Amino acid sequence: KFMEPEYPFEWSGIYELNSGTYEWVMGEGPDPVMGAALLPMAKDGLTAKEATLMGAVLTFSEDEQAVQAGETLRLGQGRHNQLVLNRKGETVFNFVIQQPGHYMLFTEHHPDEFDAHLCGTDAVLAPLETREYKPDHEHDEEVTSVGITLPGDFHLERLNRWLGQLLVKQGQDIFRMKGVLSLRGHDERFVFQGVHMLFDGRPDRPWGNEQRHNKMVFIGRNLDRSALEEGFRACLVS
Repeated sequence: KFMEPEYPFEWSGIYELNSGTYEWVMGEGPDPVMGAALLPMAKDGLTAKEATLMGAVLTFSEDEQAVQAGETLRLGQGRHNQLVLNRKGETVFNFVIQQPGHYMLFTEHHPDEFDAHLCGTDAVLAPLETREYKPDHEHDEEVTSVGITLPGDFHLERLNRWLGQLLVKQGQDIFRMKGVLSLRGHDERFVFQGVHMLFDGRPDRPWGNEQRHNKMVFIGRNLDRSALEEGFRACLVS
């Protein structure tokens, strides 16, 4: 898929779902876990697809919440599921649809790798439409996302200075920024988000036993992954 934007998932499928209970069934695959998000579509058409796609990118930038076999897959934007598979045999995850309509399911890996499928009350459901995404293409002038994850602690003043300079130069091209940061001298996670020329951040819950890390996602056009990662890395405490 030449010149396709980079995304944090490999596949999506559109399903028409009525009210009721559904099962996402997965067989054994190459990985013990898989990220997934299920988002409702507001309406039909290309605009709705692209809006839902953008919502999925933001959702995959959120921290994953583990979902074990037999547990409920969470629906909606911001609900980043990490599906934990059984070591042997099939793994089944449930979810309930209360509002009938079209839904888009996004998966970190292609369902075929896990022989995965969606089941209704009495039958396997085929998606109305599918799309595959390749994460290894650059230089696309359309909307793309760049995700960066780094260990270490950030120097707050350096970070603010770099972000300010970045927005002066590229503010019109950067539609959204979102991240979770580890700041030197702070015990809490620092949650950060920005829209075009505006950005804001606030302390979140304590890191506790969780390993400190930094995760940032940029969404926009004409994004230079190497330059963004270099600038982001330069804000780390030496």
